[in-house]
Amino acid sequence: MEYDVDYLVVGSGFGGSVSAYRLTQKGYSVAVMEMGKRWSAETYPRSNWSFHRWLWKPMLGLKGFFNISWFKHVLVLHGNAVGGGSITYANTLLVPKPEIWQQGSWAGLKDWQAEMPAHYATAQKMLGVTENRILGPADELLKAAAEDWGCGDTFYKTQVGVFFGDEGEVQGKSYPDPYFGGEGPDRNSCIACGGCMVGCRYNAKNSLDKNYLYFAEKQGAEVYAETRVIDVVPLNGKADGEDGYEVTTVSSTSFLFRKKRRWRVKAVVFAGSSLGTQALLFKLRDKKSLPNISAQLGRQVRTNAESLIGVRLPTVDNMDKGIAIGSGIYLDEKTHIEATRYPSGSDAMGLLVTAMVRGHTDWRRIVNWIATMIRLLVRNPKKALGALIPFGLAKQTVIFLCMQTLDGHIDMLYKRRWYWPFNKGMVSVGPKIPAHIPEASEFALKAARRLGGMAGSLITEVLFNIPATAHCMGGAGMGRSAADGVVDVQSRVFAYKNMLVCDGSTLSSNLGVNPSLTITAISEHAMSFIPDKQAPAITEAKAGVAD
Repeated sequence: MEYDVDYLVVGSGFGGSVSAYRLTQKGYSVAVMEMGKRWSAETYPRSNWSFHRWLWKPMLGLKGFFNISWFKHVLVLHGNAVGGGSITYANTLLVPKPEIWQQGSWAGLKDWQAEMPAHYATAQKMLGVTENRILGPADELLKAAAEDWGCGDTFYKTQVGVFFGDEGEVQGKSYPDPYFGGEGPDRNSCIACGGCMVGCRYNAKNSLDKNYLYFAEKQGAEVYAETRVIDVVPLNGKADGEDGYEVTTVSSTSFLFRKKRRWRVKAVVFAGSSLGTQALLFKLRDKKSLPNISAQLGRQVRTNAESLIGVRLPTVDNMDKGIAIGSGIYLDEKTHIEATRYPSGSDAMGLLVTAMVRGHTDWRRIVNWIATMIRLLVRNPKKALGALIPFGLAKQTVIFLCMQTLDGHIDMLYKRRWYWPFNKGMVSVGPKIPAHIPEASEFALKAARRLGGMAGSLITEVLFNIPATAHCMGGAGMGRSAADGVVDVQSRVFAYKNMLVCDGSTLSSNLGVNPSLTITAISEHAMSFIPDKQAPAITEAKAGVAD
């Protein structure tokens, strides 16, 4: 048969870029469909107040790279861009603790602890992982607070994808490709502006357009930005996709001229992030394009048991200096905190921040919050207002990103939502995820008292008991068969040939650390089973096969 390309990859984040690079290495023709825009140092916004270039809500005319999805159980922060979440993530690339492989649906599928170190090493080399060399004031504050708490010995500098240049050289210096023997792009050393999460305008961040995706395109992969996949149908009536698929795409940013196109492809890799892949697979199953997708789709969606809290210090103005996440500590073996920052002037997240309250998760929490706000305003109105208005937040606040390895999860369903009954969408169900992590809140309150600041948390956590996460994982987890997973141990979709999922949706336990490195490593693992083009094509997932 004739195909437009051998592989069509849906998404260009960590999983999609790994897939595109490895597949072109193996001799396949590859097209990458990316819903977001292509960005560069010249086009990144100077602050996140530039909503039209920061937020991704194209129906509202906002065509940036940062997205917020609100569910009943969780507020999900994620990215849309050529390069996926690497454009807006905080560079942090950590190997999780070994016990995560004994939890969740991937436990026992294979000897992960023997298999994965080699893939982590490959991912670390490609992403240029190194220890942070720039500790800013927020990192020093975290270290002091940890010592005060009694866990100062756990303080560490993060492993990050940032180019720091040579020791002793001026920051911002230009270097020829320092990673790939001159085959990659030139780079500049980090200037510690804290702007990693608003798009690095100084060519120091190791985003995917500097490594995996860069080489995929160099080897012939075609990336189609601002393009959404709306249908995937097996060719020639072969229900299992043996003959390949017809994939339909449209423009993601133009609604008058949709630019519909149909592709004939041999194989498909879904790599649109946990939320994106779940939403697309739900839609395709619901409309009977891929009716045999496992009923486990949407099950066991995890959030790293995460909470965003912080301490605002109205008398300081240097908390923005450093890299986005420069250090971390462990309050205990299950609770991990990282010091996080935005660059000067990028205070928009302050619109979601309010004073921290503890205790109840029902209506009494709101009463406590009102009482706390009144008490703050009465005792010191100038200090209270200075701490609550968003302007100046980045320079005055250390954000504590708290994550836990506790194995909690929610489920997603695909149905009509009460507030928008005109079409179907994903909704979260199941027991509530705790929005209040007592240890982390006590840590922030103690630090605030010690430094004369105000502890804060997100309004959604206080008023609605809804936590936020930048680390949505799972929903298309691994299993031995379609009865307990959506994909097998090689990331192949059960019931279909020539179809894989390579993104955060396959992660099958709470990592307790930032998941980008693990998504990269597990995608490397999946690609290691793809033969070179001249070899036989990949087969469908078989129940019970663990290697």
